[in-house]
Amino acid sequence: MMRFVTAGESHGPCLTAVVEGLPAGLPIDENKLNEALARRQRGAGRGGRMLIEKDQVEVLSGVRFGKTLGSPVTLSIKNRDWDNWREEMAPFGAPSDRKRVYCPRPGHADLSGVWKYGFEDARPVLERASARETAARTAAGAIAAGFLEHVGMTFAAHVRGIGGIELPREIQPSVQEIRAKAFPSPVGCVDEATAANMLARIAAAQEAGDTLGGLIEVRGEGLVPGLGSYTQWDARLDGRLAQAISAIPAIKGVAFGDGFALAAVPGSEAHDTMQKCGERGIARPTNHAGGLEGGMTNGEVLVVQAAMKPIPTLMKPLASVSLLDGSTTYASTERSDACAVPAAAVVAEMMTAWVIACAVREKFGGDYIEDVLIALEHYKARIAQGGAPWQV
Repeated sequence: MMRFVTAGESHGPCLTAVVEGLPAGLPIDENKLNEALARRQRGAGRGGRMLIEKDQVEVLSGVRFGKTLGSPVTLSIKNRDWDNWREEMAPFGAPSDRKRVYCPRPGHADLSGVWKYGFEDARPVLERASARETAARTAAGAIAAGFLEHVGMTFAAHVRGIGGIELPREIQPSVQEIRAKAFPSPVGCVDEATAANMLARIAAAQEAGDTLGGLIEVRGEGLVPGLGSYTQWDARLDGRLAQAISAIPAIKGVAFGDGFALAAVPGSEAHDTMQKCGERGIARPTNHAGGLEGGMTNGEVLVVQAAMKPIPTLMKPLASVSLLDGSTTYASTERSDACAVPAAAVVAEMMTAWVIACAVREKFGGDYIEDVLIALEHYKARIAQGGAPWQV
């Protein structure tokens, strides 16, 4: 029922997202959309591009007087650097030889994209494969996050690790704690001591002309059980979340709850036991599953983790091969970041919200936002008759 597509190149005039399937009457807070874009641009280790771009969203359709119309919502984010790239990225006219890319970067889409689409150089590839496109995803996801907040579901992402410096496992922050502590942090971390070590690690990488990856965690609260389905492989919510998160540039692994650690423990320690609580309530003392069982939410806190590799554009470039003559050379350098883990955490937060919002729309339908709220409350009342984890 919901979908969005994005368009635009890294150094083109703008990025665009078209969002379909929102109910009419949903309040849209323009400030919150821009706050999400600003959070994506902040963080230690970001490069010079962030000094140029000050992302602001312009709503071109689908919203009137602050509320959705039920028709497609079009979002536009201007690229301020476009003025410096008009010749190289012109949609018409003679091709420009400036800023062509003949030395593909290991770990990037450059070489495979050239082979796939038959380009002479990698410029068309990196323009679209660039993480700059995630600004449009962030804007679309921020609308989904606003929809979920309207129905009582909240999300927040924080950084658990950068360059091998990791947050102690016993620290399991709530959404409120993440918003209060991680959002203002330059590395998106809830713990000041860990954040200080992360900052030092980033500074060392910048000095060395190197890049760093890290670990991201998204947490969601207030989710009702039964979002998603076990009935088909492509309806399972964990699979849909994994696709959305792994599609973020540089993400190489996705896990839920205790994730890969569950592979090392027996079943007696891996699963979340159930206990009676009160008249009809059901309690779980643990959340190893991360709020997902059988491809569906189970009413516990949603925990999604992602591993991000170091960015492939290094200021001290890696060995490569020239597309012109096959000679050994070094990869091209492009204005880039030493670390973008805090930025990727924001994108992961918004994409998680998007997938959950789609699941909410599928389950509760409704052309008007009040229809959604009525159906949701009816469902909660029905589930409560048999015991509901969120009542405990």
